[in-house]
Amino acid sequence: MSLHRFFLNNQVLAEESDQAFALRLSPADIKHARVLRLKVGEHLAIIDAASDYFECEIVSFDDDLVVRICAREGAAEETAQVILLQGLAKADKFDEVVRHATEIGVAAFVPLICERSVIKLDSKKAAARVERWEAIAKSAAMQAGLRSIPEIAEPVSIDDACAMIAGATCVIVAWEQAQGLNIKTALDTALADTLTPRQDARIAVVVGPEGGLTEAEVSRLCSCNKHAYAVTLGPNILRTETAGLVAPALTLYELGGLQ
Repeated sequence: MSLHRFFLNNQVLAEESDQAFALRLSPADIKHARVLRLKVGEHLAIIDAASDYFECEIVSFDDDLVVRICAREGAAEETAQVILLQGLAKADKFDEVVRHATEIGVAAFVPLICERSVIKLDSKKAAARVERWEAIAKSAAMQAGLRSIPEIAEPVSIDDACAMIAGATCVIVAWEQAQGLNIKTALDTALADTLTPRQDARIAVVVGPEGGLTEAEVSRLCSCNKHAYAVTLGPNILRTETAGLVAPALTLYELGGLQ
């Protein structure tokens, strides 16, 4: 059985001098820990603010969760990173993309403001949504046993997105009108051209909103990086929230993940 997992934002466990010390958990995490009915002697997985992994034993749990360190793991192996630029979608579709794509290993999310985006967010609403998505990503990372929580960017325009992904190893633009080229071929071409080992790749995956990306948007995205490709996800037309999981999953698989 896997250990319950918690992330610390402002505490580095290697700097703790006492054998037993309180974890500086957020109020939400303290509440979650009480819901779990954690008991003295139980072990937890803790990822601290330095992204180091510790196995800790609970010493007491009254007002604070007090633990002692049992073991410390070394640094995680270097792996390919996949960033998902997902078109803003209505209702809770973006929530579901963040939740499930976090579980499979997407490293960061960029909400994309597209011509066909139905939802419109002002700065106040955007900040509230980002806070919600961060909470969803954290919960999914804890559930999936990840070593880090994906970053969530503020919503950006296509032009701003192009500036962000200009230095990516490869840009995968999922587009229902793409002909012939699939993710495997696009990745193999980019990795060979750039002489990049799979574990060092930094891949941007772009998925449009309801209604998809326009031809002009695809053209703009494919012109911002020498190794940007419009690719097909197969003969079926997928919903935006489905494509938002399928495209990064296929990308991660081809990079050696999910195996």
